[in-house]
Amino acid sequence: MGFPAAVYLLCAATSACCLALLTRSYLRTRNRLLLWSALAFVGFALNNLLVFVDLILLPVTIDLLPLRHITSLAALGVLLYGFIWEAS
Repeated sequence: MGFPAAVYLLCAATSACCLALLTRSYLRTRNRLLLWSALAFVGFALNNLLVFVDLILLPVTIDLLPLRHITSLAALGVLLYGFIWEAS
């Protein structure tokens, strides 16, 4: 496994750790902003996993870029919705 593959996997693991920590904190405090952040990190972790699959595992002829963009847009949309919902 090369250096780029290790970096992509570490990014996915970091996002998954953030997801776990945000979820654990939400379950303790029931602060809804933590819930929205945890839901966003589901998308971020999935996006990082798709980056690894797209750039390392799949051949060059298969491109998951549109799916990667959709997952990151959905994650940011969830986070933005949560911020707006909690601000009002």
